[in-house]
Amino acid sequence: MIKDQIESLRRELEQHNYNYYVKSAPTISDFEFDAKLRQLQELEAAHPEFFDPNSPTQRVGSDIASGFEQVAHVYPMLSLGNTYSEGEVQDFYERVRKGLNEDFELVCELKYDGTSISLTYEDGVLVRAVTRGDGEKGDDVTANVKTIRSIPLRLQGNYPKSFEIRGEILMPWSVFDDLNREREEQEEQLFANPRNAASGTLKLQNSSVVASRKLDAYLYYLLGENLPSDLHSENLEAAHSWGFKISDATKVCRTLDEVSAFINYWDVERKNLPVATDGIVLKVNSLSQQRALGFTAKSPRWAIAYKFQAEKAVTRLNSVSYQVGRTGAVTPVANLDPVQLSGTTVKRASLHNADIIEALDLHIGDMVFVEKGGEIIPKITAVDKDARLLIGDKVQFIKSCPECGAALVRFEGEAAHYCPNENACPPQIKGKMEHFVSRKAMNIDGLGSETINLLYQNDLLHNIADIYTLKVPDLIRLERLGTKSAYNIKEGAEKSKEIPFERVVFALGIRFVGETIAKKLAYAFKNIEALEQASYDELVAVDEIGGRIAQSVVAYFSDSLNIEMLNRLKEYGLQMSLSEDKLQAHGTALAGLSIVISGTFSKHSRDEYKTMIERNGGKNVGSVSAKTSFILAGDNMGPEKLKKAEKLGVKLVNEDDFLSMIGADAQAQTQEGLLF
Repeated sequence: MIKDQIESLRRELEQHNYNYYVKSAPTISDFEFDAKLRQLQELEAAHPEFFDPNSPTQRVGSDIASGFEQVAHVYPMLSLGNTYSEGEVQDFYERVRKGLNEDFELVCELKYDGTSISLTYEDGVLVRAVTRGDGEKGDDVTANVKTIRSIPLRLQGNYPKSFEIRGEILMPWSVFDDLNREREEQEEQLFANPRNAASGTLKLQNSSVVASRKLDAYLYYLLGENLPSDLHSENLEAAHSWGFKISDATKVCRTLDEVSAFINYWDVERKNLPVATDGIVLKVNSLSQQRALGFTAKSPRWAIAYKFQAEKAVTRLNSVSYQVGRTGAVTPVANLDPVQLSGTTVKRASLHNADIIEALDLHIGDMVFVEKGGEIIPKITAVDKDARLLIGDKVQFIKSCPECGAALVRFEGEAAHYCPNENACPPQIKGKMEHFVSRKAMNIDGLGSETINLLYQNDLLHNIADIYTLKVPDLIRLERLGTKSAYNIKEGAEKSKEIPFERVVFALGIRFVGETIAKKLAYAFKNIEALEQASYDELVAVDEIGGRIAQSVVAYFSDSLNIEMLNRLKEYGLQMSLSEDKLQAHGTALAGLSIVISGTFSKHSRDEYKTMIERNGGKNVGSVSAKTSFILAGDNMGPEKLKKAEKLGVKLVNEDDFLSMIGADAQAQTQEGLLF
């Protein structure tokens, strides 16, 4: 039935909206999404009896995340209509010409592939930064945006008293590559592209981490009552003089031929830019003409986005190999005939997991479509089934570990298969050692992956504890290791004994225990003996520790080989408990209390208050419920939280009263370097 088809499409598009805007983890391309949206629009137009005001065609997707205050946009942030052909650009041009019935100019700009932001300036000072959200309201991410150096905090020159400027937050390719390299070393899920990385970063609660990600920004549109000019292009020039980063790739075009030349030039040249782009934006230059053209329900009639097609190539699938990582996760890799894609030669592509292999219906010898586009990691998007003549066997995900032969397992809710033989599977053993010595863990210089592999092959390393028994004479006799390198390794191992306990917990490489979770565990249990004896129920009682993490921790300490290794590490002098100053920093004033933070504060940041709550025995929670002990309430508290607090009778505590509750040592707590 048509109604069922419409409702099915709505559900599918709503899920894709959620994946894109909330999770920052899209599962289909923009082109595929737009095609489905158009299909739904056509069906709804043909069958108005099935109209639904909440249909994806009637609203803009949302990127609202929990933990940020909601701010209403003065001017709605609507999305642009997308086109994928120059014929559609011509159609847009003709609509504008007929709508205005007078001469007009178009401004062509690069469409940067990041996350949209609205910046408000009062008297030349940045006062608020808000994400697009659902178009009507978004998240106040001012603290995070202030860490982006290309966004001015104070303006120069002759600017309006009050105005809004919009743009795109971006992660440069070089930063993206470095970030993914680090995540790969830690066997964390990689960001698919810089857009997702920028979006995910902007939603982090810790602005210091945001600062370390080196985000960038391009601004592209001014709004306000007293703008310098009626021409968009001249407003951008003025904004540039005030200190904003405005793209040089902007051109005023008076004919379709000029627009076409701009598109064709940047379709090639964009590959040399330091940031990701995915198209061209065309805007009517005159603001008065923009107002005359107006808006549809979700898009301006005076602007449109021309999207570049993602680069694709067709090549042959020769085989599928399998890689085993530090945590035992088994990743299938497609081995391909070499093909040129986005300026590089592609020979391999990730297949991610068994479900994706099954969905593609892959056979050895298939001609497959490989896509890169904005993605840094090549991926197979489809199979050319019409080209199937002489193909080999259907690709079946392996059942045994390719390295040690153990039967693979798949945990409930997990997409990956794992090798459970973590203490006897060579890639896992070496991977754990590489993780242990990494910069964010024990930071032991001289022990890179090649050196660890060399020592493993020569029977000098069997697990991480062996690092502390390495002897300089044994190292010197190995090929490719000289005297200086040997002494550096030994010195690095000795120095690592000073690494604090929370980093030791992270270095152990317990599955699902990253840096932040390791700190949570360290501060909750304070020493390795207490953590070793912690029950599942005690673990899940710790803030942010879910069932999956708790089960992994219990399993780790239930393994006699891990206990034997830990006993050796204790003997060698590693830090196995919190330092005395950190133990003393803990209080009990908030023991057993669940606290919600809402609003903005003048004496400390939200992150600092979260740390104070944890250091004094309290638990941070994100939403108000009957179990909430009180709300630490600042200025501009979220209206929904206030309404719910009043309904449930939850007490509000202001900043000064909260600091009195936990005592005068609060200032010291934030200056002891204890922030996560």
